[in-house]
Amino acid sequence: MKILLIEDDKNLCELLQFQLESEKHQVDSCHDGRDGLDLFLQNAHDLVLLDRMLPTMNGLLVLKKARNAGVTTPVILLTALGELYDRIEGLDSGADDYIVKPFEYEELSARIRSLGRRSGTWEEDSLLQYGDITYDTSLRILQGPNCGLQLSGREGHLLEVFLRNPASTIKRMVIFSKVWGVDAPVEESNLDTYIHFLRKRLGSVGSCLNLKTVRGIGYLLEEDAAGGSDVP
Repeated sequence: MKILLIEDDKNLCELLQFQLESEKHQVDSCHDGRDGLDLFLQNAHDLVLLDRMLPTMNGLLVLKKARNAGVTTPVILLTALGELYDRIEGLDSGADDYIVKPFEYEELSARIRSLGRRSGTWEEDSLLQYGDITYDTSLRILQGPNCGLQLSGREGHLLEVFLRNPASTIKRMVIFSKVWGVDAPVEESNLDTYIHFLRKRLGSVGSCLNLKTVRGIGYLLEEDAAGGSDVP
């Protein structure tokens, strides 16, 4: 799961990032409200962990602005404000869950799993399926009508982005953020290269799925009875 952690306590942020990554999550973190909003608006994460008390812009305002912009990513508020009014205000601002500091990491981990089951935004099952293919995210095995093969780590991350958003146009910026990370120094051509690789892998297993270029926007994985893939 790709998680955005917005927390101004740098020691807590570092600890949470370590714990989350030990559970195989990918984590982007920042310590500032305005920077957090910029990352939030990229819509490139499966979950946001949002501190309520932040410098430059408080967490509730960050959340309201993101929701007003149409970003529906699930959010868990992390805060020391635990009164009933504070919890209601947080939930009414668009949060999906609320955890009061100090908390044990085990509780946060359980809330993340619970929210995932309720929202359906991500799947705990490592086996993803769309059209005529299945992909095992843990083994990185792509299985099609003709055969199966193992993908590289980058190819696997790229395919997973499309399989979790089938038949949806995904912007290039979102793909970069999900596959390489929000601050990774990546050339534009890198994405085109891996799209080419992924099209070849789909063809190798005999898939009729079409990894289509949406000019000026991004890419779309769709079912295509005629088979074949668009060229960039």
